[in-house]
Amino acid sequence: MKLRSMTRLALAAMLVLPLSAEAHRMWLLPSATVLSGNDPWVTIDASISNELFTPEIAMPIEALSVIAPDGTAGEAANPHRGRVRSTFDMQLRQPGTYRFVVAAEDVIASWMQDGQRRRWRGTREAMAAAVPANAQQLRVNLSQRRVETFATRGAPTQGALQPTNKGLELVPVTHPTDLAAGEPARFRLLLDGQPARDIEVSVVPGDSRYRDAENEAKFRADAEGVVTVTWRGPGRYWLGASVRDQNSGLPNVGRVATYAATLEVLP
Repeated sequence: MKLRSMTRLALAAMLVLPLSAEAHRMWLLPSATVLSGNDPWVTIDASISNELFTPEIAMPIEALSVIAPDGTAGEAANPHRGRVRSTFDMQLRQPGTYRFVVAAEDVIASWMQDGQRRRWRGTREAMAAAVPANAQQLRVNLSQRRVETFATRGAPTQGALQPTNKGLELVPVTHPTDLAAGEPARFRLLLDGQPARDIEVSVVPGDSRYRDAENEAKFRADAEGVVTVTWRGPGRYWLGASVRDQNSGLPNVGRVATYAATLEVLP
């Protein structure tokens, strides 16, 4: 199977499978989340895999954005896409918290034509020209995906943590690089800028290949979209959530909005 086909397969799995042990997960994994010194650098891996955090399929990072502590856009260094993972470096020139985001939005359509199932993925604007107006057994969904992680040089700051109010997002109540084992953490989930009420959140500790069980824990957001997470112990965790609704902004088109973050919990 070609790498491009493998990547599309994994992305498709994210759209149709629940956030469970059976689903491929997309993740950004930083070499460290808390750094100090005069010239700190962080290296981040990006992959799609069943086992956290064992890379299997390189995640595309063309849509990568870096938000610096002052809220401006940063630029990653040395981006590279291999077969099982992509990587990039970031020099933390400013003191404070950086946010690393890979976000994408696609319309995904399938229909029957000449006895065969046709499939297409692209933008809202291109859909009208790419999908026949009289397509038979047409199925269309809007996919909104957001994958992110964080790193802080020195003291944590809030400038990079502001929401875009588009799709499913996390707004930290507890700072994402100030997490400690034995201390509950609170996060607010937003859907298009509004509280994502009663949404289920999955939390899975990393390095799952070295355990017999996935050890997935599930939490539910309250009426304000706030979820309180308790950690099993120190380590790196994947946090994910998904929503299906009809708020795609397109006629008769459903939406799947997914969110995932990698967080480090210190002793």
